[in-house]
Amino acid sequence: MLEKDIVKSIMKYLKTVPHCFCWKEHGGMYGTAGIPDIIACVDGRFYAFEVKTETGKATELQKATIRKIQRAGGMAVIVRSVSEVRAVLDGTPQ
Repeated sequence: MLEKDIVKSIMKYLKTVPHCFCWKEHGGMYGTAGIPDIIACVDGRFYAFEVKTETGKATELQKATIRKIQRAGGMAVIVRSVSEVRAVLDGTPQ
């Protein structure tokens, strides 16, 4: 499965989650490098999901950004499926 397909399925799932506001962060020359693919606020809690395929790896910049979000009190993780996102939101990461 391509990363864009995983992102699409995660966004579709998040739109069914009560009290969730989310968006897909778009890269490019006007975006901020290293920002996770999907940003969400669920019941007042900040989540950032860096989406990767089964074999995909985060860049050093992406890892550093995830650590900064975590230090600021947000939840930032690398995910590879809707089930991983669901587990994070449920508080039971796989």
